[in-house]
Amino acid sequence: MPIIRMKDIRTMSSEDRKKKIVELRTELVRLKTMVKAGGSLDNPSRIRELRKTIARILTVENEEIPVEKKKK
Repeated sequence: MPIIRMKDIRTMSSEDRKKKIVELRTELVRLKTMVKAGGSLDNPSRIRELRKTIARILTVENEEIPVEKKKK
């Protein structure tokens, strides 16, 4: 189950999406650090979910950039 659904991501403002990315990335770094330190996670698939959610948010952000701006 995704952390945030695409429908919810598309309804967020750009500023909210940026805040959410920062929040998710900090959680991802924290979980990766725990794994590197030899600790065990309650839910190891959470790392994968976080990576996919970050990718979804970034995809929506890039879709909203006008085509002309991409060409420059």
